Amino acid sequence: MTSITVEHVSKTFVLKDRTIEALKDVSLKISEGGSVSIIGPSGCGKTTLLRMIAGLEVPDSGEVLYDDEPMRDTPPEERGIGMVFQNYALVPQWSAQSNIGFFLRLRRREREVPERVKHISAITGVGIDELMGKFPRQLSGGEKQRVAIARAFARDLKMLLFDEPFAHLDAKLRTQARVETRKLLNRYPVTTVFVTHDQQEAALLTDRIILMRDGNIEQVGSYESLYDAPANIFVAEFIGVPTTNLFEGTVRDGRWYGDTFGGFTLPVPIAEGTAVTLGIRPEYIHVDSEAGVSAKIQRVTPFFAERYTLLEVVSGEKSWEIKTEAQSPLQVGDTIRCRFVQDTMHFFDTASGERIT
Repeated sequence: MTSITVEHVSKTFVLKDRTIEALKDVSLKISEGGSVSIIGPSGCGKTTLLRMIAGLEVPDSGEVLYDDEPMRDTPPEERGIGMVFQNYALVPQWSAQSNIGFFLRLRRREREVPERVKHISAITGVGIDELMGKFPRQLSGGEKQRVAIARAFARDLKMLLFDEPFAHLDAKLRTQARVETRKLLNRYPVTTVFVTHDQQEAALLTDRIILMRDGNIEQVGSYESLYDAPANIFVAEFIGVPTTNLFEGTVRDGRWYGDTFGGFTLPVPIAEGTAVTLGIRPEYIHVDSEAGVSAKIQRVTPFFAERYTLLEVVSGEKSWEIKTEAQSPLQVGDTIRCRFVQDTMHFFDTASGERIT
C-alpha cells in the first residue's frame, strides 16, 4: 500500500476560446491504506485531481508524492496503480480473460488469471468465469464493468483509482456493483481514491469525503462530519438530500432574525446588524400542533422507497421544506405550525459564506 501526498498542485488548461483553472493550489494527504471519495459539481476539478494522482496529467506547479517520494521518479509500471474508468477502457479485440490478465501477462504470470478470477468471484458472490471467452462487444454494460473491476484487482496493487465507474449502469446494476466493490475493497485493503457524483456511493465505498468546487477543496472529512458540521454554505447546500433550508437574516439584540420569524440564539456574539444566514435541514423542522411558525403547505411529495414525505410550505414570501413521516395525513392548503430545533441550526456569515462557530 502507498500513501499519497498532493502538495500545492495547480493545473490550467488553455482551450481555443478560454482558459480553465482546473486545480488551484490543492493540497491533501491520503494515508497508506486510506480510502477517499472526491465529489463536487461538474467541472469542479475532481477528475483532473484523480488524473494528477495517477500521473496521467503533469501539474503546472506543485508535486504529487507516493510514500513521500516524488511521483515523477517512479516509472509507471512500478506504481502499482489499478484504474477503473466509467467507459470501462477494455481493449475491444481482446477477450475478457486477456483484458483481465494484461498485467500478469506482461510479467509472464498469465497462468494466475483463472485463480484470480475464481477468487474475485468467490468474494463478490458473482461468477465471471463464463465471461472469460467473450469480447467486449458481446458483454452488457454491467458485465464490462465487472471485467474492468476484475482487471484492476488482478494485479499487485498499491493503490486503486476509480473514475465514475458506475455512471453508465442502471440503478439496480449500480447498487449491485457497489456491494461487489465494497466486498473486494474489504478483502484487498489498498489506498483507494474514488471520483463520483453520487454521495451515497461515496459514503458507502470510502471513509473520507473530499468536496471540491471551482478547483479548490472546500472540506475534507467523513460524510457525517460534512453533513452535520458543514464548513460553509456551499457544503451545507451540496451535501444531503433533500437539501438544507437557508434563511437570510440579521443580528438584532444578539439574536438571529429573518423576515418572518427569528429570535434564535447565535453560537458566539456577533456585531449588531451583521447579515447572517440560518441553515437547518428539513428533518429538523417539526410539525407542531401548538408552537412554532405558521405556514401553509403548497406541495406534498411522497418518497415511498425512502419512507418519508417532503412538505414544501410557505410563510409570507419565504418557502422551505420539511421531512416528515411516510404516511403523512397533511394535504396541500393545510396550515401548520413549524417548530425549528435550535441545537440543529447552523449560522453562516452571509458575506463570506463561512459557518460561524
